[in-house]
Amino acid sequence: MKILVSACLLGIPCRYDGAGKADPAIEKLRQGGHTLIPVCPEILGGLPTPRPPAERLPDGRVVTREGKDVTAEYRSGAEQALALARKQGCVLAVLKERSPSCGRGRIYDGTFSRTLIPGSGVAAQLLEENGIPVYGESQLEELLERL
Repeated sequence: MKILVSACLLGIPCRYDGAGKADPAIEKLRQGGHTLIPVCPEILGGLPTPRPPAERLPDGRVVTREGKDVTAEYRSGAEQALALARKQGCVLAVLKERSPSCGRGRIYDGTFSRTLIPGSGVAAQLLEENGIPVYGESQLEELLERL
C-alpha cells in the first residue's frame, strides 16, 4: 500500500527550523511492505527551509510569529500534496502532529504560546476532506496493528 508521509518524519531536514524529525516507527511501515511517499506541503507551497515558525489561527489563516500571512503558500502546498497523493495512489497519510500544515486533531492556536486547540493543519484537512485518512506519528503503533 502507498502511504503519504511527512518528509520530516523520514528524517529529511525540511522543518521550519531546518531539521528533520525522524521517527523510527515509520521504518516499520516500510518493513511491512508499504511504499512511503515523502511530502512537505510547506516546501511544495514555496516556503524556504529554514523558515519562520507559523501557526494556524482559528479563522483558518496561517501566520508567522512576525505576523506575516502565509495562508496562500500553505493552501498551495496542501493542494499539491493532495495532487501527489492522488497521482501516487496513496490510501492514507502519516503526517507530523501539531503542524499548521500536517497536524491532525490538535494544532497550535496561533498565539505562539505552545497552546494546543482542536483542529487540523491545512494539508491534513484537505486530504481528509478528499477521502484520505490522516494519522499522526503518535498513532503509528495503532496503525501498524490495523494494517
